Amino acid sequence: MMSTGYRIVILGFRSLRAHILRSVLTMLGILFGVGSVIAMLAFGEGTAQEAQEQLKALGSTNIILKSKKPTDTGNQAAGNEASVRFGLRYDDALLISETVPDVKVTVPARDYPKKVQFETRQADAVIRGTVPWFPKVSNLRMIDGAFFGDIHTRDHANVCVLTKEIARSLFSFEYPVGKTIKIDYDPYIVIGVIEEKTGVKKADGGETETNRNIIYIPITSSRVYLGEQIVSRTSGSFIREDVELHEIQVQAREIDDVLPVAASVKRVIEHAHKDKDYDIVVPLELIETQRKQSALFKVFLALIASISLLVGGIGIMNIMLASVTERTREIGIRRALGARKEHIVAQFLVETVTLSSLGGALGVLVGVFTPWIVEVTMHKPAIVRMDSVLLSFSVSALVGIVFGLYPAVRAAGLDPIEALRHE
Repeated sequence: MMSTGYRIVILGFRSLRAHILRSVLTMLGILFGVGSVIAMLAFGEGTAQEAQEQLKALGSTNIILKSKKPTDTGNQAAGNEASVRFGLRYDDALLISETVPDVKVTVPARDYPKKVQFETRQADAVIRGTVPWFPKVSNLRMIDGAFFGDIHTRDHANVCVLTKEIARSLFSFEYPVGKTIKIDYDPYIVIGVIEEKTGVKKADGGETETNRNIIYIPITSSRVYLGEQIVSRTSGSFIREDVELHEIQVQAREIDDVLPVAASVKRVIEHAHKDKDYDIVVPLELIETQRKQSALFKVFLALIASISLLVGGIGIMNIMLASVTERTREIGIRRALGARKEHIVAQFLVETVTLSSLGGALGVLVGVFTPWIVEVTMHKPAIVRMDSVLLSFSVSALVGIVFGLYPAVRAAGLDPIEALRHE
């Protein structure tokens, strides 16, 4: 039995070798099919992973509230000088801390667009007044120096922490910690440099705000030295925007508390702000939404790439049907010498499975190395998962069986006498 099986395998390989060019061309369809499935799934996984990491950087246990100017404030701003009051307030942060259960901490923040100066160099920046625990809640890492502490907040200290981007703009190759910069002509001592948080890609293709050009100062210093109004000039008139806080981050104690805390925060803020002058972002909800979208996206990618495998399978069937016609006399001779139908079926299946498996193996190499090359050269994220490799290779072998079975059965069903008469 073993010798018969061995002979069938040898005959299959000899037939493929006798038509080497045709075998290679037939194999290319499976090769590109498997390669494209693995590569497209790798790019989809890399993109999804990158989005997940960016969302997690916002804090999985955080709820972020942002001030938003209501759409009906345009009429209030008529005249040569007008004042518009909107947005989050210090009382909101206090109310959330005191009334919402399972809140670990709240982080208020107030932003001021300003020009900052060091010696003769100037830069546009956003001055953010906030609290000492801001880096911990926002998952930001100190690069150099330290963030300001409770004593700086208590004493309204003129100290600041720069992001790396603004530090590079102001100091070039100088060491910034210990230097003094000016904000609105007031001196501030640089006590640290903090990492930058990259923006998160949104569904509309845009990007959420980054902190590249932010300078952090104690929130008490911002209230004392910078005030709570922003004055802008448009069409010959002045508009004063009176906003106490631009952002409040609320951190839940545990990840399981995030959604209940978010619902409670929404109720509290809705009751205090009838004008809907705020937005609420829950990173955990965004993470779950992104995960579902990524799963659907990868399914579509796999379906699109699988078309190549289908085309490759059709190519195998077409070639094997042509091969049956070419080898009719050979099949008749083998049947006359004692080969049974199952031997003929096995020989043709050996050929188709060999073509599809070898094509699948080469396709795995293409599918693994293509994302790696693109990632190295174009810096696009790509993650090749072992399950996608195994699945693609298994499907390629299955394609050889499915699309090779009909030609094999057709070959085995030939009448031996008619096959011997075939020219």
